Amino acid sequence: MADTLTPEHRSWLMGRVGQKHTKPELVVRALVHRLGFRFRLHRRDLPGRPDLVFPKLKKVVFVHGCFWHRHDCQKATTPKSNEAYWQQKFTENMDRDRKAVAELSRLGWGSMVVWECQTRDVDALANAVSTFLTK
Repeated sequence: MADTLTPEHRSWLMGRVGQKHTKPELVVRALVHRLGFRFRLHRRDLPGRPDLVFPKLKKVVFVHGCFWHRHDCQKATTPKSNEAYWQQKFTENMDRDRKAVAELSRLGWGSMVVWECQTRDVDALANAVSTFLTK
């Protein structure tokens, strides 16, 4: 199926996709706050600019969108048009994510990835986040 939007309009539309303060991120932030943990947001001095940073614990949480970061779920669809572009884009995103986690680990920071689809089951997410932050 051909793209019905002009390249300029498609670029504008994709540019409006949020990078910070997304709904899944807000769900995780509210949950972590209810669990009694305090955090900082988007620290630029850390690799990958983690979504939630727990400086005293030396731990970070990334909240990844399933589509953009290629989680193995039904939200990680691949657009039919311009497949080569999208494949390169997704590969670069995944490589950048791996490098950020590796660099954080090298610096002595623990990291956890919360996927967008995981934010639907708040109880399971609370258990996973709590376990990560307390061990």
